[in-house]
Amino acid sequence: MQIKEYPALSQPPAHVPPQLVHDVDIFNLPGAKDGVHAAWKRIQTELPPIFWTPRNGGYWMATRARDILTVQNDAVTFSMRAALVPNNPRPYPAPPMDFDPPEHGSWRILISPAFSPKVVADVEHMVRQTAIDLIEGFVPRGEVEFVGEFTKVLPIVVFLTMMQLPPADREQLMPLANEIVRSPHPTKIHQARLGLKAYVEGVVADRRANPRDDLITKIINSRVAGQAIDEAHAVGMLTLLLSGGLDTVKNLLGFCAIFLAKHPEHVRQLVENPALIPHAAEELIRAHGVSLTARLVTRDTTLSGVDLKEGDQLQQFSFLVGLDEETVPDPMTIDFSRPAPIPHATFGNGPHRCPGAILAKREVLLWLEEWLKRIPQFRIKPGTVPQQDAGMVNNVSELWLSWDVED
Repeated sequence: MQIKEYPALSQPPAHVPPQLVHDVDIFNLPGAKDGVHAAWKRIQTELPPIFWTPRNGGYWMATRARDILTVQNDAVTFSMRAALVPNNPRPYPAPPMDFDPPEHGSWRILISPAFSPKVVADVEHMVRQTAIDLIEGFVPRGEVEFVGEFTKVLPIVVFLTMMQLPPADREQLMPLANEIVRSPHPTKIHQARLGLKAYVEGVVADRRANPRDDLITKIINSRVAGQAIDEAHAVGMLTLLLSGGLDTVKNLLGFCAIFLAKHPEHVRQLVENPALIPHAAEELIRAHGVSLTARLVTRDTTLSGVDLKEGDQLQQFSFLVGLDEETVPDPMTIDFSRPAPIPHATFGNGPHRCPGAILAKREVLLWLEEWLKRIPQFRIKPGTVPQQDAGMVNNVSELWLSWDVED
């Protein structure tokens, strides 16, 4: 497969009006290191609702809630077959993401039951105990590098355990998953994809020889439209699932922790009224989403007065729905008394809504419950700065937290 490398700046196609060209690079976003969501909010506020960037191959960006929701709910006109920026085809088929409706539904139903409310309820004890064990391991120290010792462990161990994969394999898998959503270099992305694929091929071979009652065995023995799934589609589907399951919740937890560490008054509300935690978790999720998936425009169309052509790529920012005044008033303020339900699209909408949304919400909730029981006051460790940045997934790469320890 030939990998296409893009110039630093691409020339706009003829149908792109000059006034809609704005140089925005998701991998080098001004202000992101000081606050990713505030940096993207400035883009949403200061630039046109839909504009074209010459970076990373050149493509459209849609930043307002109304357009993002239109894109998410029209998975035929806006296909997920170009979900990554910069855009290069995967070296394997990737159902259900790369299949548009109505075919999409036949593939998605193979994985949705594995993340249903019942399954999540069944694994809640395991999630909670994992969180407790991690927290109690560092509470006596009075400090923790939250990413390395918690967010890179809890959601990944939970996900791998649910997949009946060795939790220790996270050390091998996470660098590959991170490369896919962090790198602006198509060749590095391609190699990381091949690395995940090779791992999955080994797992699939093992499951064929030693079947289990698990999702992997079920997928490789499934049928779609009456036909057995071939090896390439089974491997691609599991590789896609693995890639998505290793990164998102990790960063969501990191951003929530940064906010709480800087806002002790919000922490106090939850410590004094633990019953507020489920609602607070939803508000934190609204304001700290991480996904920036893109789409392929499959036919000429118009979106909020802007003409898009078949073959264009368009990036939609799921997390910006929850930061739009059209969605919620005063969206940059975290308000634990915000009326329910709290509208957002942190996990997407429509056919491609994240199948792991229920699990992700539960992990945030359980983290808050168990953390605040043991660490009711905490802060950014003096002398340190949280390391955060934009990318295909907004990310937190280092976060030192500290708290007082009784002698």
